[in-house]
Amino acid sequence: MKKSQITNLPTKYGKFKAISYKEGDKEHFVIFNDFKDIPIVRIHSECLTGDVFGSLRCDCGEQLEKALEIISKEGGVLIYLRQEGRGIGLYNKINAYALQDKGFDTVEANHQLGFEADLRDFSFAEEILKDLGIKKIKILTNNPRKEFAFKEIEVVKRIPIKISPNPHNKKYLQTKKEKLNHKL
Repeated sequence: MKKSQITNLPTKYGKFKAISYKEGDKEHFVIFNDFKDIPIVRIHSECLTGDVFGSLRCDCGEQLEKALEIISKEGGVLIYLRQEGRGIGLYNKINAYALQDKGFDTVEANHQLGFEADLRDFSFAEEILKDLGIKKIKILTNNPRKEFAFKEIEVVKRIPIKISPNPHNKKYLQTKKEKLNHKL
C-alpha cells in the first residue's frame, strides 16, 4: 500500500487531516478528524455528477455533505473510494443515465450495459482503516454491503444517513431500496 503524507485540510465543515492512498492506478482520498475510541466512518464511492455538479438524479452529493457534517461534529473518518458509477466508471455511468432516460431503472440500466448491479469493492477501505489503526467502527451507511464488508474491522453500529427524496431521484431511491436492499 502506497500512501501520501498526512496534511491539514480546512473545509467549510471544519478542520480535517487528509491522506491519499494508491491502489493500483486508483488514488483514494481520506479525511478525518479527532475521534473517540470507535470512530464514525463513511465509505463514499466517487460520484462526479452528484458530488461535484450537484446532480439531483442520485443522493450521493447530499450523503457526502451530510457525512461531512456528522463527522465534523462527532469525529471520524471519510474514505472516498474512486469507483465511479457503482464501479462501472464515468463513461458507462453516463450511458446508464441515458438508458434511465428511456425508462430503465439504475439496476436494469447496468444490466443492459452488461454489468452487475454493483461492482464496487470495499476491501481497500478495510486496508485503509487498518493502516489508520482502527479496529472498530460505527459505519454511516444505508448500504448493507458496506455494513458487512469487513473481515478484520468490527462494525459495532450502523448509523443511517437520511436524505429526503426529490422528484428526480425518487425512482432511483426506490430501486436502491427494493433491488439493492438499502435501508432507506
